[in-house]
Amino acid sequence: MGVMADRLEASLDGLADTREFGSWMVAEQKRIFLLCRRMLQDVEEADSATQDTFLKAWLALKRPESRDLDDPSKWVTRIAINTCLDRLRSRRWQFWRKRPHPDDEATVLSMAPSADPDAERQVMAREIVERLERALDKLSNRQRAAFTLRHYEDRSLAEIAGILDLHVGTVKVHLFRAVEKLREELHDLYFREGRK
Repeated sequence: MGVMADRLEASLDGLADTREFGSWMVAEQKRIFLLCRRMLQDVEEADSATQDTFLKAWLALKRPESRDLDDPSKWVTRIAINTCLDRLRSRRWQFWRKRPHPDDEATVLSMAPSADPDAERQVMAREIVERLERALDKLSNRQRAAFTLRHYEDRSLAEIAGILDLHVGTVKVHLFRAVEKLREELHDLYFREGRK
């Protein structure tokens, strides 16, 4: 990341060269998309949030005060998290992200053809992923952001605190509460897996 940061820093001196920004964006795009996907739990919304993130980054780089970037990766992650949090707070987004009734969802999943001969394991895996997503959905926005950055992005507590603009102790509290809520929501999965 040091070389990329140097290149990005050099491009800032030339008023954010389009090619340099483009190559940096390509390097960060997959990671930012996955982060947005985990936060928003919707592929189309994550794609839109990723585009918004890089547009905001591009516009911010054009401002003179943005020339002193210490860590471009951390900076763009913070933009992505804030973009996702804005979308999660939006009432319009809350309306569109309603899921179908679990019975309807199960019926559709049971009718879906499978290319893998081990369909039972696929259904179990999908069920676990869906349960985890529903459990993540019950977390507060800050808890979900802290959990996603820690367990999916493998960020340190200090990095998470910097990205979310919180104290490390507050991040620890959010993580603790998130894990407790997830354990409570997914308790039956532990017992079912443990019995086999």
